[in-house]
Amino acid sequence: MTDTIKQDSIKDMAGSLETVRDFLRYATSAFTRAELFFGHGTFTPHDEAAYLVLQGLDLPVDELEIYLDARLLPRERERLAGFIEARIKTRKPLAYILKRAWLAGVPFYVDERVIVPRSYIAELLNTQIVSSDDFAIVPDPYEISAVLDLCTGSGCLAILAAHTFPDAAVDAVDLSPEALEVAKINVDDSLHKDRITLYEGDLFAPLQGKKYDLIITNPPYVDAEDMTDMPPEYLHEPRMALAAGEDGLDLVHRILREAPDHLNEGGILVLELGYSATALVEQYPDIDFQWLDTENSTGEVFWVTREQLVEAESIKAA
Repeated sequence: MTDTIKQDSIKDMAGSLETVRDFLRYATSAFTRAELFFGHGTFTPHDEAAYLVLQGLDLPVDELEIYLDARLLPRERERLAGFIEARIKTRKPLAYILKRAWLAGVPFYVDERVIVPRSYIAELLNTQIVSSDDFAIVPDPYEISAVLDLCTGSGCLAILAAHTFPDAAVDAVDLSPEALEVAKINVDDSLHKDRITLYEGDLFAPLQGKKYDLIITNPPYVDAEDMTDMPPEYLHEPRMALAAGEDGLDLVHRILREAPDHLNEGGILVLELGYSATALVEQYPDIDFQWLDTENSTGEVFWVTREQLVEAESIKAA
């Protein structure tokens, strides 16, 4: 009975809505009524609807206006109607339904084997990490010869880093073999596949002492309280890519402790840790973490040098 209702709903949508504007209006209203949660690339029902319609039709995501009054073929209407129905009924992130997510203007393949890519480090790679009007962590990207993306997931940050640092060899590590299958799809589809190597293992374990000029990492950082109170959309993502103990810092502690052995002199660690900044500073009071804010975040990404980590008594005592 449920499948029949679903099919009837899709046919009704496809038969009644004719233009891009029609589907945009309908999806915005439907997503609002369904009280969906947005946080996987969009933040409002309208933006989610626009993204669904444009990506569902393989149209540029930044050119909505010129297509608004375009009439759609029957198969296109059925396709969009199916996506809208699936988003509401399953509460899956839209990226899983479309099998595509955008990060820093680049499309990546995604499915339920990885979390939906949304790291703020992607934005920072081409702003504060490399170039800015008045600040850059790495003044010359050509001086970086080795980069590590720890907890790579879909491989998106490794690929973006390979683009940002043209002369760098990029290693990418993840504990999940399923995630690395997705990462391989994205790496093989990139222009930088000859410079990116994927490793399976627990943090630094598979690297056998290799050292890097730059380590970037967006590890699991959701604390125990938030793990018990997540919107349904996040429950579709792999738990191991989210959960990080009572205070969200289980992986962060290990990374801070082990990173110096894998950084060259003057090397830099850039780490995203969500809302756990207060807990981090309390536990490492002698480290002057440098915080990097983005358009949509404050105090969620920091950078620190190898020398700071080596000298920190709080890390030695941990």
